[in-house]
Amino acid sequence: MTDPCGFLAVDSGGSGVRVVVGTVAQGVLARRESRDPVRTGDRGIDPGHLMEQLVPMVRSSVAEAGVDRLGAAVIGAAGLASLGDALRAELPAALGREFGIGRVALVADAVTAYVGALGSRPGAVVAAGTGLIAMGTDLTRWHRADGWGHLLGDCGSGAWIGRAGLEAALRAYDGRSGGSAGLLARAEELFGPVQGLPGKLYPRPDRPAVLASFAPHVAAGADADPVAADILRAAARHMAESAAAVCPGTGEPQVALTGGLFKMGDPLVVPLEEELTKRLPHARRVPAAGDPLLGSVRIATDLATDALTLPSDERLLCVVAEKPVTQKGD
Repeated sequence: MTDPCGFLAVDSGGSGVRVVVGTVAQGVLARRESRDPVRTGDRGIDPGHLMEQLVPMVRSSVAEAGVDRLGAAVIGAAGLASLGDALRAELPAALGREFGIGRVALVADAVTAYVGALGSRPGAVVAAGTGLIAMGTDLTRWHRADGWGHLLGDCGSGAWIGRAGLEAALRAYDGRSGGSAGLLARAEELFGPVQGLPGKLYPRPDRPAVLASFAPHVAAGADADPVAADILRAAARHMAESAAAVCPGTGEPQVALTGGLFKMGDPLVVPLEEELTKRLPHARRVPAAGDPLLGSVRIATDLATDALTLPSDERLLCVVAEKPVTQKGD
């Protein structure tokens, strides 16, 4: 018997697109993944390129899951807040044409990260990888801090830590104060002579990722190198400041950390826990339940059952209800 509450959950980010099809009664039934990130252009995130990837993955997932129809879809997308105008204008109708989906939620990846970590509870989540953003809610509205990219912000992120580590390496090379001979040696092992570093780094379109690739080397030297340890302590302060900026000031909010940067372990996490305790004494630290894809699944389940209580926001979480369209081929 077909479950009427079939749903589609999508996580689209810098490393590609992940797709889940499931039902409310049975949970996740099929998964697919593409390693091809959705293109961005003059119109922002390209809805056509996203649909090119979604169509084969969703159709094969629907067949595997054994559902006849998808009643709801949640599209979690990196860059939705600032680059999502075309997606908001075109994607719901495209999903209706292709799959007959009548209810679509377009959700920023910071919100899916929040929901994956905490669910529908008040609190704050710091999502840290190459970039960094903090998201918080009191369940009446969303609050965000940072997430401004490696040139203007993302303070405490992998790119920020890597850039600070390379700066310390160049200070040592110049003989200026604040330098680290250890980080200089690591930088030259990774990139070659540091006098050539600007030419290798500045023209790269993937500059944030290249900077972030040096962050684990900063963490690896933190036990023996006070400069490296200071960089991680500064990163922890930045993260805690962002968390404090978005966390509800009353009640019993929860705070969680999510993202690959925290795989660095104690050199980063220990000072961060100290900073969070200092700045958010009323909040309770909890482990993240899951990742942004889980957040998309949780929102899709609520959307399919009319149980969605998260705050709506034109740019961060927007639900579009359209009359279902007959699928192509029907």
